[in-house]
Amino acid sequence: MEPLCSQAFGAQRPKLLSVTLHRSVIFLLVSSIPISLLWLNMSKILLYLHQDPNITRLAHTYLLFSLPDLLTNSFVHPIRIYLRAQGITHPLTIASLTGTILHLPVNLLLVNHLKLGVSGVAAAAAASNFFVLLSLVSYVWFSGLHEPTWTRPSRECFSGWKPLIQLAGPSCVSVCLEWWWYEIMIVLCGLLANPKSTVASMGILIQTTSLLYVFPSSLGFAVSARVGNELGANRPHNAKLSAVVAVFISAMMGLTASTFASGMRDRWGQMFTSDWETLRLTSAALPILGLCELGNCPQTVGCGVLRGSARPSKAANVNLGAFYLVGMPVAVGLGFWLGVGFCGLWLGLLSAQVCCAGLMLYVVGSTDWDLESKRAHMLTCIGCDNRRLLSEGEGEEEQRSISITVTSA
Repeated sequence: MEPLCSQAFGAQRPKLLSVTLHRSVIFLLVSSIPISLLWLNMSKILLYLHQDPNITRLAHTYLLFSLPDLLTNSFVHPIRIYLRAQGITHPLTIASLTGTILHLPVNLLLVNHLKLGVSGVAAAAAASNFFVLLSLVSYVWFSGLHEPTWTRPSRECFSGWKPLIQLAGPSCVSVCLEWWWYEIMIVLCGLLANPKSTVASMGILIQTTSLLYVFPSSLGFAVSARVGNELGANRPHNAKLSAVVAVFISAMMGLTASTFASGMRDRWGQMFTSDWETLRLTSAALPILGLCELGNCPQTVGCGVLRGSARPSKAANVNLGAFYLVGMPVAVGLGFWLGVGFCGLWLGLLSAQVCCAGLMLYVVGSTDWDLESKRAHMLTCIGCDNRRLLSEGEGEEEQRSISITVTSA
């Protein structure tokens, strides 16, 4: 959805923005069905993978009470992209702030006062996201920010899905390949000695990297929209400049995150637990996590550049090679075969991040921006199903483009 909306806005095709929003919401609602079935059967899957029964029970409870959040996110994420593609960000900030403010009292009510435990945590998160959606829709609708690009849903929403799916598929695979790695890490922790401490420490570290991820992720979203806008407006030089500046800033973010993780190694874990073994594992792995951020920040922003230029398949290929052909063998080899244990898993992630960052920067650095501008024109064109464009790797050879047909601009 990101390249479609950002390039459509740059090309001044407002109807395409609205139609893409409607199609994306429908697509996510339909996708929620198999995900719900997977979550409902997660306890059986985890037990099959020889996970601790108590941990499995808690995970199943959390997912069960998170089901309403699937529906909420089916609306929240498309609306965010729809607004961000137009450079409208203050409603997103206000809505997120509203959800954050309400999250703490709702959490205290459900967990501390009603003693709902894990189910209360999940329900509080779902309620907070619903408040975000409600705030976002209310603000945008009553302020009239939607009016320049909004069209009512029509039958057109149920046709012309091919371009969206062609971009959504690789985008989904790219994100899943990276984040599934962390889920696999948790599963592998359950196979180490003292699984309760290793899983607990992994949980703390994943929450830490998620916190640090907010900054390059936000920059990635911004550069994705900016690159898409510039390519859609046929300004390839500006798109290249935006990408270069964003990558430089991401390198500074990586240095800052690495310094923070290393400097807080002996104190950070104490904010979450008092268990000595968990604190020891967390302290040992935090410097490795910091080194991971040196690669994670640039590669996250690089993914944003590829999203904005409608090249999610390249990001998916990079993540597949880096995380599963390099990182996974290193993690398993060090963690189990060589007996390094918990830190061995994180060294595997470090190798994956270094490889991923290097490949991503190479792809971004070798981009033909004039060609990407032509591809953006084809992506947002009207009634050009049979048009073709030059591909990056084939020079003067041609390949079929993704094009979107709309009835009017």
